[in-house]
Amino acid sequence: MRRELPLAWFYGLAPGVFHAIFPVYLVAEEPELDQFVLALTDDQRRIQPGAQVEEYLRRYLMAETRRRLHQPVFAGQVMLAYAERCAVCALNHRPLLDAAHIIPDSDPDGAPVVTNGLALCKIHHAAYDRDILGIRPDHVVQIHRRLLAEVDGPMLRHGLQEHHGRRLMRLPSRLADRPDASRLARRFARFLAA
Repeated sequence: MRRELPLAWFYGLAPGVFHAIFPVYLVAEEPELDQFVLALTDDQRRIQPGAQVEEYLRRYLMAETRRRLHQPVFAGQVMLAYAERCAVCALNHRPLLDAAHIIPDSDPDGAPVVTNGLALCKIHHAAYDRDILGIRPDHVVQIHRRLLAEVDGPMLRHGLQEHHGRRLMRLPSRLADRPDASRLARRFARFLAA
């Protein structure tokens, strides 16, 4: 605390399950309660415990995110190409759909073009980004082998496992908008290596 060095706080969620929050800083000691006061942000480090603004900072934290300026245009183009339906399950509920990149946006080859995109529902997008769900260049869905034998209820069974080996349910009607096979192959290789 005196050195103002950052720490990692392992917040217990359940026995043996923790969520790491870092960096955090010790800003005060409350010996009568056998505890310390933590600052989770630089703004909180500047506030003294008991100050009038402390309560405000405890309720609301501002988060800064980086987002490329082309994202809304890319998302709109992908949604239009896929007629606002998930490529994997054909869900037609726009608030639950995302425009997913085949080659990630952070990669130099991750161009914001429709042929590098897929319309995916939130669960399929998350599974795709974490290499739980892969899409072969011939548009066949694969689910990672570690999930195929798992029993965990209807969402896993119907939402993921039943799509294993099936073709995508939705593709753009225009051939020029279909996912690029070489990008799918590159991404599928990453899935296989996971």
